Amino acid sequence: MPAALGILSAISTTARDADPAIRRELLVLGARAAEFTAWLHHDAGAPDQVVAYWHNQAKEWATFTGDEAMHAYVLMRQAQVLGRSDPVRMLDLARAAASGPWKLPPRARAEALQQEARGMAMTGARPDEIARVLDQAHAALDRADPPAGPPSCTGPLGDGYTRKRLLVQAAIRLREAGRPLEAASAFQAQLTTEAFAPRDRAHYSAFWAGALADLGEPDEAAAVALEALHIAADVRSRQALGALQGAARTLFPYRLRPQVRELRERLMMLAAG
Repeated sequence: MPAALGILSAISTTARDADPAIRRELLVLGARAAEFTAWLHHDAGAPDQVVAYWHNQAKEWATFTGDEAMHAYVLMRQAQVLGRSDPVRMLDLARAAASGPWKLPPRARAEALQQEARGMAMTGARPDEIARVLDQAHAALDRADPPAGPPSCTGPLGDGYTRKRLLVQAAIRLREAGRPLEAASAFQAQLTTEAFAPRDRAHYSAFWAGALADLGEPDEAAAVALEALHIAADVRSRQALGALQGAARTLFPYRLRPQVRELRERLMMLAAG
């Protein structure tokens, strides 16, 4: 985070006196850096207004440079940050990213459409309507070129978005649509160590634990959550820890079971530290 903030400060200062062509290049890079910095703050558990500040900075610079795809991409990222706190606004942001007056690259469009489907599930849309949007997300991935190299924050937008990521995010949607058995099966099928970075695995495993808790499988849910907690604490992801807090709340009726009690105690120890 200090390195990213330093880059942003240098861009902001240098762009003021740069020739127009150079200024545009700096602000294009600055929009990417600001979006990445918003993600860093969100993952570190920063206040919502701090994350929003960097998202707004990214959109402002994208607007200055006419980078409509970047503007749409930030809308999608804003939708992801909202999570379950404001489903209606999350749906509006995701839908604007996917269907606004801009063209996202195929992988980024697939991610925005998946986020739209999640918002639809959380706001009571019909299953066939949700399935139609998910079909569009899969079709967008079908049109995507293979990644040219390892994903990076300055590479093509959404270059790290894969079919497996789409499927595991669809599992979150299944749980939120009240289909925990299908969700748990999808998580189990998709969450392999090789496919996801540790931070992502911990975050998605928290939702897997929640689905298992919904099914009345507290011991299995706690085992999944404890494994995810070990990873989340190691990589210091507040986002993943927050999702695990949600799983622990779902497991509250089973709080006297040994593994559930251990999960709650370890989460409290981390919060105190």
